[in-house]
Amino acid sequence: MNMHTADFADRPSLRQAHVDFAAPDLPMMLPGRPKAKYDLGKAWFHFKELVKDKEDTSQVTPIFEALPWRGIYDAATRFLKTERAQDIRRNEPSLVKLLDDHAALRQMPEGSLAHVYCDFMEREGLSAQGLVDELDKNRPADMYWDDQVTWYFNRMRDTHDLLHILTGFGRDALGEQCVLAFTYSQQPSPAHLFLGYAGGLEIRKHPVKVPVFRSVREAQKMGKACPRLVEMSISELLPLPIAEVRRRLNITVPKFYTQAHAMWRAEGIDPYDLMAPVQQAA
Repeated sequence: MNMHTADFADRPSLRQAHVDFAAPDLPMMLPGRPKAKYDLGKAWFHFKELVKDKEDTSQVTPIFEALPWRGIYDAATRFLKTERAQDIRRNEPSLVKLLDDHAALRQMPEGSLAHVYCDFMEREGLSAQGLVDELDKNRPADMYWDDQVTWYFNRMRDTHDLLHILTGFGRDALGEQCVLAFTYSQQPSPAHLFLGYAGGLEIRKHPVKVPVFRSVREAQKMGKACPRLVEMSISELLPLPIAEVRRRLNITVPKFYTQAHAMWRAEGIDPYDLMAPVQQAA
């Protein structure tokens, strides 16, 4: 990270939770944002620490710092220059507030993306704000800039659980790797691909062999076929039947992931408890 502490202290931070992301005069991109740099050694070190304890989310942020999406600023500003982007920004300044208002989402039709989202989040004990809080524990200070690019960054973060729901990839070990590979095609940070395939390599250590890498590659192709979700109006998608949303996004049933789950279950293995034996074997 290139910013000096004094530079950060001299400007407002998103940690103060005061930024109006719908404001018409919000700068598109403030000058001085740090340039992306790769550090493979750092990425590998933190990945190995993550393998030791997959619940240690403090290892994830350093991996994304070490393997950033170098074209993120260009992609963000290119979108933000469009009228469509500005309409979405005015209507959806915070996806966290939109997605965590389950009372409002439940007013939408049965079978809609909104209902399936609420069912998933409530069943898993998750919230959009919870993800923000978890990531903020380890997020570097120079990620907090009071501009429209930060709004774009926030949407990349806040659509994560929607990807699980839309793709059908669960929160099991293989499902998480598949979501990472899908996300790479949407937001091409090498960290997504590194984590997806390196995580797949760990899963392959399990004695019961299933199409792990075929599942990850298939997810990557699915992400490429799907329009960039961060650049779509989520409030327009939420009331629609989930099947219709998937059709619009070109998302199909993941063949190899489904096959892998069936193969594990045929051997009496719960895919959602897979990593325990993998770690013991390591």
